[in-house]
Amino acid sequence: MMEERVRGKRPLVHHITNEVVMNFSANGLLAFGGSPVMAKEREEVADIAGAADALVLNIGTLRSSDVETMIAAGKAANEKGIPILLDPVGAGASTFRKNAVRKITEELDVAVVKGNAGEIAALADIPLKVKGVDSEESGDSTDIALRASEKLNTCVVVTGATDIVAENGNYTTSSYGSPLLTQVTGSGCLLGTLIAACLTVEDEKEKAVLFAVEFYNKAAERAEANSHGPGSFAVSLLDELGGDV
Repeated sequence: MMEERVRGKRPLVHHITNEVVMNFSANGLLAFGGSPVMAKEREEVADIAGAADALVLNIGTLRSSDVETMIAAGKAANEKGIPILLDPVGAGASTFRKNAVRKITEELDVAVVKGNAGEIAALADIPLKVKGVDSEESGDSTDIALRASEKLNTCVVVTGATDIVAENGNYTTSSYGSPLLTQVTGSGCLLGTLIAACLTVEDEKEKAVLFAVEFYNKAAERAEANSHGPGSFAVSLLDELGGDV
């Protein structure tokens, strides 16, 4: 099973991510079997990315200076041939965020872009209402995923009640999960981290992505059954990530 391969490798995943989710992402990756590093100082990111097995770029609390930092780390990752996961948090909320993602995707070879319908729609220039980092409309998630994948020329994951994984004009759906995921800050960001970890042990991107999505969402279902609300759910989710599918 892929989770066993991750735990055997214990991949080092370099995160340049938003400050709100660092702790949850790090603990979730540790539970899953990977090793996190959270480094975003411009002077060291190329060295860190060059020594890592995967790179996660998350624009949740983006500053102007972060864009060039992400690109520097991404170029080091591309030179080494390690996968990059881009999480365009709130991409539809502002022109600044949208332009930042455009610059990142133009300058880097990104393996996977993961986001909710509103975030991914913004990257495909599809009008969709957003409120902060959340999508107020779901739209046609399949169409959004396919159009964004074509425009960005990479694998795209649109998360929601049904998750869509699209690449090269094809798509796969998955409908596991728990509504409590929407009540825990950073739950979507942690999914990106797990996808990045799976990309380090599986060359077939769609297979790696779909496994991570379903493993994570099945863990969420088990966590919901053992919890009494969002707080206990978050703790239980970390416990379940250390288990099997």
